[in-house]
Amino acid sequence: MTEAEARPPGQRVLVISGLSGAGKTSVTKLFEDLGYSCVDNLPTALLPQLADLVSRGAGEFDRVAIVVDARAGDVPVAFAEMMDAFKTRGIRPQVLFLEARDDVLIRRFSETRHRHPLTGVGASQRSIEDAIAAERRILADIRERADVIVDTSDLSYRALRERIVGGLALPTETLGVQLVTFGYKHGIPLEADLVFDVRFMRNPFYESELRDLSGLDERVRRFVLRQPGAARFLDETAELLTFLLPLYEAEGKSRLTVALGCTGGQHRSIVIAEELAGRLRTAGVKDVVLFHRELDGA
Repeated sequence: MTEAEARPPGQRVLVISGLSGAGKTSVTKLFEDLGYSCVDNLPTALLPQLADLVSRGAGEFDRVAIVVDARAGDVPVAFAEMMDAFKTRGIRPQVLFLEARDDVLIRRFSETRHRHPLTGVGASQRSIEDAIAAERRILADIRERADVIVDTSDLSYRALRERIVGGLALPTETLGVQLVTFGYKHGIPLEADLVFDVRFMRNPFYESELRDLSGLDERVRRFVLRQPGAARFLDETAELLTFLLPLYEAEGKSRLTVALGCTGGQHRSIVIAEELAGRLRTAGVKDVVLFHRELDGA
């Protein structure tokens, strides 16, 4: 069996390059959210070794994004050696190149007060305009071989994400939902994007036969769901979330954390979260996970 045949099916290797200030950091974070292992600013001598490591990853490196830019030293040589190393192992990386207009790059460096990597120091220091021109020349070969070139000058993050996902034909993923239950007396979860209070329902804690049970018990479940307002709350919350999920996804969010709280986090919030998870899955949301903080953290 050849190394190419041994590769995990569907392995994707991406090379991200482009001008300093064109948005490589934001794009790297985008690919991290998409589940890629991202490698940035690796010394040029290690790039062929990285190609060997990725090719032998046996599933560990199904998705890899490698940033190669002017900081790497002799960029054209390093890029060519890395691409050849992948080619001999049966892998053909996609190449994404980011650029922007000179005036936009100058403004971005001015606003962030970052130093362009090619401006140099001391007597050899060059202007930002000269540094940008030099970088364009250095990266010309990579740009020529790029599968997708994106000018980020006038793009919002959402538009940039759409251009990259569409241009590289990346598989789209459904935004994941994490439902977290909690007790208000222990504090609201800091990671929550949305918080729902279910203390409007009667508390099973005050029913002696239910007090020591949790919302995972069928008796508690029946007690909570038979209360006035429970069904409508579930209907309208599920409808709200199914409306919001594609909007959050379009903004580049990869996971939405929804917290549901009651007084102690043991009864009402758990019942409602379990029911809500079922409704979201029925509505087609595939990635739904539950975390009952006051139970799981006990």
